[in-house]
Amino acid sequence: MKSCLVVDDSKVIRKVARRILEELNFDIEEAVDGQDALDSCTRAMPDVVLLDWNMPVMNGLDFLKNLRKSSGGDSPVVVFCTTENDMAHISAAIAAGADEYIMKPFDREIIESKFSQVGLL
Repeated sequence: MKSCLVVDDSKVIRKVARRILEELNFDIEEAVDGQDALDSCTRAMPDVVLLDWNMPVMNGLDFLKNLRKSSGGDSPVVVFCTTENDMAHISAAIAAGADEYIMKPFDREIIESKFSQVGLL
């Protein structure tokens, strides 16, 4: 079973993502901000990270930059999942090492489609 780290400061978003991803046979871990996510990745590197942009403590972009510099941090597929949908944000995310981008709000069909595109399903 593939593992997914869901990183979002919203408990509701984490719960919705968990439900969808568990139905798609992913083992789920959750993190409430970028630092919490980095700590989780140090313990066990996931196959994929579903990542919010705007969070307290450490935002998604800073998390991604730190992840990609860490040991084994080049391996997870990172899918940004955010309301930030302008080209500057998308370009910054891709430049930092994101593999895909999902706009909030999302549903199962969107997650399934993006995860298929990056070879996770």
